[in-house]
Amino acid sequence: MSLLADGLLILATVSLAVYCMVVSRRLKALGRLDRGMGAAIASLSHKVDEMTSAVATAQKQSVDAVADMTVQTARAEQAAGRLELLLATLHDSRSGTAVPVSRPEKPAPSSFDGSLRDAYKAMKR
Repeated sequence: MSLLADGLLILATVSLAVYCMVVSRRLKALGRLDRGMGAAIASLSHKVDEMTSAVATAQKQSVDAVADMTVQTARAEQAAGRLELLLATLHDSRSGTAVPVSRPEKPAPSSFDGSLRDAYKAMKR
């Protein structure tokens, strides 16, 4: 009886050793950088870096676009004011010819530092 128990114990030990070797090989393959989970993690890390740089570029471009739009809005408001003045002068003149109007003063340069809050304030003026 003791011999049978020892044989079963040895058989169980050998099968557990084989199982541990198989699991060890699978874990090593999983951690490799050329394939498996290591490759997936490296790929995702690279994609995150690319997306971070793309977001930074998009933010810079949006700040530049807001600054350009602020300048263009100010110019458009200035031109609209001149057109209104010309139309009023044309309407007031009896002969139908416009009287020359002096050019309005240029607005003071805005203190735009690139933030969206400053752009919003500049557009509200």
